[in-house]
Amino acid sequence: MDLILWRHAEAEELADGVDDPARGLTGKGERHARRVADWLNQVLPHSTKVLVSPALRARQTAETLERKFKVSDALAPEGSVEGLLAAVRWPDAREPVLVVGHQPTLGLTAAYLMTGARLLGAEAELLVPWSIRKGGVWWLRHRPREDRGEVVLVAVQSPDLV
Repeated sequence: MDLILWRHAEAEELADGVDDPARGLTGKGERHARRVADWLNQVLPHSTKVLVSPALRARQTAETLERKFKVSDALAPEGSVEGLLAAVRWPDAREPVLVVGHQPTLGLTAAYLMTGARLLGAEAELLVPWSIRKGGVWWLRHRPREDRGEVVLVAVQSPDLV
C-alpha cells in the first residue's frame, strides 16, 4: 500500500473572530499547492484515493489536484495517528491513498510508520513528530514481508523543488 502524506500549504494567520478551521491559503500557499499538485498529477496512479481534512486550508490544497476527494473528520487538525491510519485502512487498502492534513499528525504518522514505534500508553507520548514542511509531501510504501511488513520512503517533495 502507498500512503502519501501532503501537508496543507501556507495558510493565513489566525485572526480575531476566525475559527482555526476557517483559515484559507495565502497567495503563496495557493502557488505552492498548485506546484505540488502538478507534480503529484504526474506521478500518482489514477486509482489513488484522496482523503482530506475538513479545514478550509486543506480542502483548498486538495482542490488544486482537480481530482475527486473525500473529507474525513479523522484528518482534522486535532486528529490522531490511529484515526488517520484507520481512515486510510493502513496497511490493507488496495489502492494508494493521498492524505491532505496537518502537523503534528502527519509528522507523527511518518515517524511511527518509519521507526516501527508503538502507539500504546506512555510510549505514544515519547514519539516526536517529524517535520513536514507546509505544502510538502512524504510518500511511504508498505511492503509485505514473510514475517512482518516493511515501510519504505519512496519520495519527499517540497514546493520549492517542483
